[in-house]
Amino acid sequence: MSPAAASSRSSRRVSPVFLGIVAVGAVAGWAVWTDWSGTAGFAVFVFVTAAWVVSLCLHEYAHARTALYGGDPTVVDKGYLTLNPLTYTHALTSIVLPVLFVVLGGIGLPGGAVFIERGRIPGRWRHSLISAAGPLTNAAFAVVCTAPFWLHGLEGVPPLFRHALGFLALLQVTAAILNFLPVPGLDGYGVVEPWLSPAMRRRLAPVGAYGLLIVFALLFFVPEVNRAFFDLVDWVLRGLGVPDLETACGYDLYRFWQQPPSVCTA
Repeated sequence: MSPAAASSRSSRRVSPVFLGIVAVGAVAGWAVWTDWSGTAGFAVFVFVTAAWVVSLCLHEYAHARTALYGGDPTVVDKGYLTLNPLTYTHALTSIVLPVLFVVLGGIGLPGGAVFIERGRIPGRWRHSLISAAGPLTNAAFAVVCTAPFWLHGLEGVPPLFRHALGFLALLQVTAAILNFLPVPGLDGYGVVEPWLSPAMRRRLAPVGAYGLLIVFALLFFVPEVNRAFFDLVDWVLRGLGVPDLETACGYDLYRFWQQPPSVCTA
């Protein structure tokens, strides 16, 4: 095998870092299911955090894989197909900040980013699809998390595990909705940008560096915006069969350093 071929294969091989995160999540999920740890909140914290990081990796992988099919082969050499979260951008913005926003407000912050060489990709539809692939992955993850609820398959599922799944689903729904906002700097803008005039794109380009900060400032400091956003999130989750109690208890348990309500640990 030539060195180039070997390098290409290693650039597509699933990263041990990603596999390690999956393994940690699986063990923590077992601990939540069996209540083995004796500290339910900590097990929920580890399980949800690991699953959330996995979803961030899948989100960025979806962008990269779609870009590869769209005409940008450079995503392979950049390591974007390895699912390693450290290849998607700085660890601070890929992992630490998303987890911090989960802790502070129960909001799924869009994580890292893949650098797509857009000049290699022809056609506006391909550009839109590349941008949409990430949040669609979050939406699919939410559907999987909520499957026991909308399939009425909760018999035998321990309450703690239900709470954890409910909160994890909430994170995926918030991430999907936020990412689909047509705000510069978010994936939703990437979906519509190819269809805008060059003049409009130039006018909106400077906003891209601050778009996410503006959205989160509105969510945290404007009660009406926060209420409308979470009303939409709750409406989606109820449509998927997840009661408000499940997500609320999941969030309370996730913050394991605080005492959760007794109804969440019964």
